Amino acid sequence: MKLETLIVSDNQDIQNEIISKIKELINFKNLEPGDKLPSERMLSDKFGVTRSNVREAIQKLEFYGLLKSIPQSGTFVANIGVVAMNGMIDDILRLETPDFKSLVETRILLELKTVKMASLRRNEEDLRRIKEALDAYEAKALLGEPAVQEDLLFHLAIAKASRNSTMNTFMLTITPQIIIDFEKYHVCDKNQAVIGIKEHTEIYEAIKAQDPDLAKQKMKDHFSILYQYCYNVK
Repeated sequence: MKLETLIVSDNQDIQNEIISKIKELINFKNLEPGDKLPSERMLSDKFGVTRSNVREAIQKLEFYGLLKSIPQSGTFVANIGVVAMNGMIDDILRLETPDFKSLVETRILLELKTVKMASLRRNEEDLRRIKEALDAYEAKALLGEPAVQEDLLFHLAIAKASRNSTMNTFMLTITPQIIIDFEKYHVCDKNQAVIGIKEHTEIYEAIKAQDPDLAKQKMKDHFSILYQYCYNVK
């Protein structure tokens, strides 16, 4: 097992342990929705971990809507009820780190929706951002340089143009791990990157023409090789 895998696993174990202890604290003190949690410093002392560990656990629970942090005020229990909170925390603790295949599948499902929305809702500023990302990708690809980050910035610009904040958030959430996996598995080689210029351009033109069906089909074509590739990764 690689060192980086061990580090991720260790961090995940610490984070889950803190989340479990926060759950126990909420139940032991009978904290109700809107009640305030102890400070990060107090929790780190109580749990015997660093403040950064506590902060990461709180941020994860906040991401799932179970806690709410207010600057200069503290962290509060969300208004969802204790029973629901306990059930959701148990589900969070059972979550596995997404593998490459699941990330690809999720990304494809999201982007086939966002590209249709973007083609209907985009404005001139959206088109400018998408085109800038396309040009940046093309410049890197033609030089034979890695263009994974520019590729994903192109797709993030489309997600933003969809005007769906939830889908945009999902895309932002999974993008960092996608970048890591793409570079790890060498998904975008030089030949594929050059082909990607044509595919990205066709997607952009379909969005510009406000043709949602064509935009979806071009995105689907763009992902065909990636979808096949992910099933060959061991």
